Order: sequence, then structure tokens, then C-alpha cells
Amino acid sequence: MLSIAFKEWAVICRALAEGRQSLILRKGGVAEEGGTFRPEHPRFWLYPSFFHEHRSGVRPELLPLLDAAEADRPGPALVRLSHFAEVTDVTFVGDLAAALRLAPLHGWTDDVVRQRFHYRTTGLYVLTVRVFRVPMVVDVPERPEYAGCKTWVAFDHAVPTAEAVPVMPAAAFAEYARRVADALAG
Repeated sequence: MLSIAFKEWAVICRALAEGRQSLILRKGGVAEEGGTFRPEHPRFWLYPSFFHEHRSGVRPELLPLLDAAEADRPGPALVRLSHFAEVTDVTFVGDLAAALRLAPLHGWTDDVVRQRFHYRTTGLYVLTVRVFRVPMVVDVPERPEYAGCKTWVAFDHAVPTAEAVPVMPAAAFAEYARRVADALAG
């Protein structure tokens, strides 16, 4: 059961759900104890957001996923939950070249990465996540307090995660995580 969700572009949620990527790039801004960013929650629902998403920010090979996410969009007052993620690693990236080396592993264009990297303070956080699909999709009523530019959303009730299966087999995920680490190391 989970009651916490992580808002992300719908196309990125789709890429995560289809095993096309297993990382989330996130700009900081949350002051964490000890000076190290950690997600507030190590497990969370993927909350597809259409708020900041734009076609020009998505790599061309993932545009069909954007179209699919748009086509599957529930009614205007609903959030569709079908996948959740478990964070396996968090890395702060303070070198733009390192952030750009991740390009083959996610759906944002280099321009979006550069914009996010330089927004307010320099750097990005890379969350390596293992994604799981639940057997039954759940639509949750969208409430006004979920709106806006926020990462975390707390639902009133926990949503079941029983019988979820990973979208990537263990070996494929381990290889993907190794590729993330290698790209960051240079």
C-alpha cells in the first residue's frame, strides 16, 4: 500500500512504465538534513503530470510515448496510477557534462537538461529507480492541493500495490543502473 506519489512529466512516467528508462532527473530545492538530498519517500506512485510537459522537450524517439500518454489520459479530475517506483540510488550531479552523458538513458532533450541544470543553482539530482506495474490500474480523484509545481503528493488513502511486478527483470535493471553509474563517472 502506498499513499505518496511523485509528480513527473506523463511522457517520462510512460518511459519508466515501459522500461525505456529507470532514472528520474530532478532539480533540487529541498534543503535536506546533513546537506544531502534524499527523496522524502523511497517508494512512490508515478503521478503523470501534463503541466510542464512540452513536445520540444522530449527526445524524438519518445514522441510516440507522449502521444500514447495523452491518449490514455483519464478525465480532467482524475490521476491514473498504474506504476510505482523504488529508489535504489540518489546522486547529485554538479557537472553539466556528466548530466549530458546520461542522454541515452532518459527522454529529455539536452536543452531541457541544460535548463534544469542551470535553474537557480547549478546541478541536478539523478534518482535511479526500479519501477513496478500493479495488476489493476487505479484512478484517484485529483484534488486542488495536488496542483502546481510540487514533487510530492499525499493521497487521502493508501492505494494497493499487491502483486506488482517489476517492468525490468533484475539483470536488466542491474545493467541499467551500472550504465547510469558509468555515465556519471565519465
